[in-house]
Amino acid sequence: MRDVTIQELYTLDETIAKEIFEGRTYPWEVLPCIKDFILKLGGTLSPEEYDRVGENVWIAKDAKVAPTASINGPAIIGKGAEIRQCAFIRGNAIVGEGAVVGNSTELKNVILFNKVQVPHYNYVGDSILGYKAHMGAGSITSNVKADKKLVVVKGEGEQIETGLKKFGAMLGDNVEVGCNSVLNPGTVVGKNSNIYPLSSVRGVIPSGHIFKNSKEIVKKFTE
Repeated sequence: MRDVTIQELYTLDETIAKEIFEGRTYPWEVLPCIKDFILKLGGTLSPEEYDRVGENVWIAKDAKVAPTASINGPAIIGKGAEIRQCAFIRGNAIVGEGAVVGNSTELKNVILFNKVQVPHYNYVGDSILGYKAHMGAGSITSNVKADKKLVVVKGEGEQIETGLKKFGAMLGDNVEVGCNSVLNPGTVVGKNSNIYPLSSVRGVIPSGHIFKNSKEIVKKFTE
């Protein structure tokens, strides 16, 4: 499935975590490695640009962090990022440059590329969000199947065993997720695609498409 590869989904120059993707084909392959990668990368960050706060939390000096936000390590908060009031970063999180983590949003084991926005009441766990991806208010990633079985990525006539019990969603660059949508375990949304509000999404949504419902996924019109 070409649409679910790292190469097709992401602009790797738009993340401080570029190195973690090297030598890998699918983005979910990095999920078990995020913690160790942050610990390694954090130690190399310039103290002139980043403050080390608490245990294994690095925050760019020009990032804005609300006093009510809770950030547990390991975590890296990039340059110009904004962590708003009551945001909860549980750990193993990389927040990209210029990204927004909003009020009451929770992150866990994630990579947010530069300028990602998860600004209102979002839960994002065991997921990777590409450059300028945006999740509308109340939209979440569901990262564990109800039957607790390992997650399988299911595309058109093809399946990929991930070997992972916890796997939320992989969103490509410039993906727009409508308000109050649920991205079920193993969802992959190709770059430049849109998800209608109030959607329940599973499987692979090709790049450049609009998900209206499970039976109506249409290609975007481009001039």
